[in-house]
Amino acid sequence: MVRIFRTFALLVALGWSSLAAAAVDITFHSFNGSVIAGRYPHAFVSMEGTLEDGTVVKENFGFSAKRTTLAVLNGPVEHTILVEKEKWLTKTNRHFTITMTDEKYREVRALVEAWRNAPGKYYDLETRNCIHFVGEIGKIVGLEVVYPEKMMRRPKKWLNYITGLNPRLGAEVID
Repeated sequence: MVRIFRTFALLVALGWSSLAAAAVDITFHSFNGSVIAGRYPHAFVSMEGTLEDGTVVKENFGFSAKRTTLAVLNGPVEHTILVEKEKWLTKTNRHFTITMTDEKYREVRALVEAWRNAPGKYYDLETRNCIHFVGEIGKIVGLEVVYPEKMMRRPKKWLNYITGLNPRLGAEVID
């Protein structure tokens, strides 16, 4: 009888620990930009972890103009969802990380697909750029998000501002 009880307790403990281990972390990044690398300042998110059903998650998403031309300065242009290569992930500012539920992860993925599949010219430097994309994801995971006009082309400054609006994150401002 004791052996059966121990076996049952062990199975419960193992099952409980595997459920507790299921989590996906979302990290909010900014990239300073580099004339040499031909990259503009950018904001994006990366997600890594395991869903409750055991699905492993390792992905990242940003929002940008499909082509970088002067047309970007004149209003809406064609858009794209960017997926950063590993080499760029290591060269970014990692502002803060939040652990999401599976439900929040699915909401974030739905937003990514909605922006990816938006009809027409959806990217607008002033009203719907990478900062707005990351901000809408931030709202899903419970962040207070504001879009001060003077920061809409400065991802690092904006994410530092969001850090200040959300002190519960315990994140440091990045110089």
